[in-house]
Amino acid sequence: MQFAILGPVEARRSDGTPVALGGPQLRGLLALLALDAGRVISADRLIDGLHGDHPPDGAADALQSQVSRLRRRLRDGGAPDGLVEFTPAGYRLAVDPENVDVHRFDRLVTQARDTPDPATRLDLLDRALALWRGPALDGLADPPTAARLAELRLAATEDRVDAALALGDHDRLVAELRALTAEHPLRERLAAQLMRALHGSGRSAEALTVFAEVRERLAEELGADPSADLTDAHAAVLRAAPARRVPVPLTGFVGRVELDRLTAALRDARLVTLTGPGGAGKTRLAVEAAVRERGDVCFAELAATTEVAHAVLAALGLREQGVLAPGAPPDPVERLAAGLADRSVLLVLDNCEHVVAETARLVRRLLGACPGLRVLATSREALGLTGETLVPVGALSAEAAERLFTERAAAVALGAVPDPAAVTRICAALDGLPLAIELAAARLRSLSADDVAARLGDRFGLLSRGDRSAEPRHRTLRGVVEWSWDLLDPAERRLAGRFAGFAGGARLDAVERVCEVSGDVLTGLVEKSFVEFDGARYRMLETIRAFCAEQGDDCRAAHAKYFLDIAREAEPKLRGADQLTALAELTAEHADLHAALRWSAEHEPELALRLVAALTWYWWLRGLRSEATPFADAVLAAIGAEPPPGLAEEYVLCVIHASATDVEIEPILRTLHRLRYPYLFLLWAFSPRAKAKEGERLAGLIGDDAWSRAFARIGDGLGAQYQGRIAEAETHFSEALQGFRELGDRWGAASALEKLAEFADWRGDHARFRELMDESVRLAGELSAFEDAADLLCRRADGVLRAGDPDAARADYEAAAEQARAAGTPVTLARARGGLGEIARRAGDLAAARRWYAAAVGLAVDPVTGGETRIRLHTGFGWTAAAEGHLDEATELHQEALATALEHANLPGAAQAVEGLAGVLAGRAEDDRAAFLLGVAVGLRGAPVTGDPDVAAVTAQVRARIGADAYAEAFARGREMPPEQALSEFGQRRFALGS
Repeated sequence: MQFAILGPVEARRSDGTPVALGGPQLRGLLALLALDAGRVISADRLIDGLHGDHPPDGAADALQSQVSRLRRRLRDGGAPDGLVEFTPAGYRLAVDPENVDVHRFDRLVTQARDTPDPATRLDLLDRALALWRGPALDGLADPPTAARLAELRLAATEDRVDAALALGDHDRLVAELRALTAEHPLRERLAAQLMRALHGSGRSAEALTVFAEVRERLAEELGADPSADLTDAHAAVLRAAPARRVPVPLTGFVGRVELDRLTAALRDARLVTLTGPGGAGKTRLAVEAAVRERGDVCFAELAATTEVAHAVLAALGLREQGVLAPGAPPDPVERLAAGLADRSVLLVLDNCEHVVAETARLVRRLLGACPGLRVLATSREALGLTGETLVPVGALSAEAAERLFTERAAAVALGAVPDPAAVTRICAALDGLPLAIELAAARLRSLSADDVAARLGDRFGLLSRGDRSAEPRHRTLRGVVEWSWDLLDPAERRLAGRFAGFAGGARLDAVERVCEVSGDVLTGLVEKSFVEFDGARYRMLETIRAFCAEQGDDCRAAHAKYFLDIAREAEPKLRGADQLTALAELTAEHADLHAALRWSAEHEPELALRLVAALTWYWWLRGLRSEATPFADAVLAAIGAEPPPGLAEEYVLCVIHASATDVEIEPILRTLHRLRYPYLFLLWAFSPRAKAKEGERLAGLIGDDAWSRAFARIGDGLGAQYQGRIAEAETHFSEALQGFRELGDRWGAASALEKLAEFADWRGDHARFRELMDESVRLAGELSAFEDAADLLCRRADGVLRAGDPDAARADYEAAAEQARAAGTPVTLARARGGLGEIARRAGDLAAARRWYAAAVGLAVDPVTGGETRIRLHTGFGWTAAAEGHLDEATELHQEALATALEHANLPGAAQAVEGLAGVLAGRAEDDRAAFLLGVAVGLRGAPVTGDPDVAAVTAQVRARIGADAYAEAFARGREMPPEQALSEFGQRRFALGS
């Protein structure tokens, strides 16, 4: 008979059917006996377990009666007599503990914890946890024991999560851990596991948010600091550079003597280049070296690109810019230099030969700017840089070549054992080149090794009478590919030639449409090793692709039209619930979209114009807008100064992307009746100057669909905020948020949430501010917009600091600084350092504050994206100087902040600077003017900021000296001044200089 107490208490017959046990008292008694199955339990312990500390009178007699009834119930169920034994010491359930689920659970968990292999451990824990059918004991008896068992179940669940994390199962675990942490909000191990799962899924910003939330909860509810486990998880996220992005080899590695030389070279040199002919195995050797690296590695494939810096940005997972506000994209090389400046990374640049000059320039710049960077390049020629270590890659040794052939042959011809002598002849004829050997081995599907050897001999005899000046190994490689080509049937050759037009591989539907062929022919190419299949996409090795491109039909027009359709189909999905899926789909086709742009810019510029427009929002959300510039330049050069009929909007977008143009877009905009693409409206919404110039015109062009209506509210909200109409602005942003949430658009929702949080912060509604900011950070993380997530962490820290929690603010600023360093965004790093300076200043450590501000100012130099941060830094620096008694320096710093705010038409920034100038005037005892400026600041912003200690201190100081009535009168005069008049007068620096 089996007994189960991990859920409803049951006794089961050997056939699994349950025994009728009666009421809760009998089931509780059985549960207590089963907990110690095989051992004697005293009557007192049973009574305590059934009744607690206050048993009723006659409990001992009642226990005897209950035991008798339990025996009868078990006997009626088929149990043998004596299953519940009585001894002078108490009662015993006379069964093997393995017949009780709780003891099997204990055994399985113990085995799992003693097992080093995570897969075995996971299996054992799954089996253990499957025994649970609900809460232990089902609430019948002994609440302390039930609580202890629940803790054991939770600990086993955590063990199981650790095993799954060790196996890399991050994505699936996130939802499970979200539910568990919601159920156990103070369970630090679960929180640490959720952080690791999020980080492993590429959602580091969310992981940092989890840490901040748990730390705050621990402090509020327990008055405790985070545990070492939670702190370690936090530190691991902060330290993390980009994940290891190394291709996963489809086959095993056959040892090469060059690997030891390469490993030694990478240990001693910062630039190592593997050189050798195509097919020599440079890429496979580089992959093997990268896999064996202990540190961070990033693998950038350059074969399908002419834009090296962009390819490396993509490989590193670095975006050029954020997506929550537009700005001119930085130079991609400088973006890389910033992103790698503080990292220790091995950067593998594969297949550099066709872009060797550009690669050399990039590598020289990065190695000079990034002391922790090492570069491993593969190329048919050296990069030619000082300090470059060359590792030539030649033929495999005879032994290694034969082993490679035999292993690959075994994979394609199961059970066949090739003649060793024939294998030796084949490998010798192929000069030990790995690609040639693999191609020859693939022929063993239909030929014997002797036949392969004979045919190779004939072919290379013919080839040897060709170009004797060519590299012998290159002749041999080309001969092998050509020989393999000759073995294809006509349909396979046609497909191979057309397939070579795909720059980044293709899905089956793309092959069938572009190449006009069925999947059966493609299967033949896979079987003959001309094409690889990874389960989702088909790809060609570059050497084979280059050969096939020479032989095939030119299907680039069909290729370009297909990828225009792909871009057009995905474009509206980027503005709704399918946003992440559409981004992933376009990212997978990135190389071919660019290939289509390159071809169409030269041959069909109107198609290229449409493709630029269709991809603009994708480039924006991916933070890669500068990728469009070379294509836009080429398209405009081909089309000229006038848009083609019906393509005016596409033409304007191309002009905006171009590096330089004399084309005036305003006359073209006046010809439009409705915008089909959102990017023009984005520029209008986020640019006060654009709003003033073309705002009404563009506002009339926006569509009437749900997304356009929601986005229009963003523009209206920004316009109202810029003019100080905060209540109106908040209404607009709330409507925008509702619309974007209904659509499932993360970008729009994050944008609206950030502004609503700002207003809540000004009102002093700290709970609402935190709720809104947390959601905005989460959505930015889902978009992989880590630059924006870092900036949002700074914004959240600002509000948390105003709410009086400097420790939580410091954690956010530090996390933002780490993310900004990893992402290479100096402006955000400057803002984070400025925030740390603000914490130091408010703590009275003015020397530390000055150091933080000084370290930050030099980073916020970008004229477009750095404006708001420079305002913050100069005002913070100004308050520090004023506190030190350096009022002239404080005046200049606040004036600098004001000038920047006026330049960017940033009224809230101007208000911040004006409040700083009011502090300077109060320090000079010019109290009436100080009160007046405080009023001007509120008028400029449109609302006061609750909880600003600097403004509160100045207000209290001035009111105490001149009295409440005089203060109120001067403040009201300032608040009533029209913003236009205030800005005009401040533009002349009249208030601050005392004129």
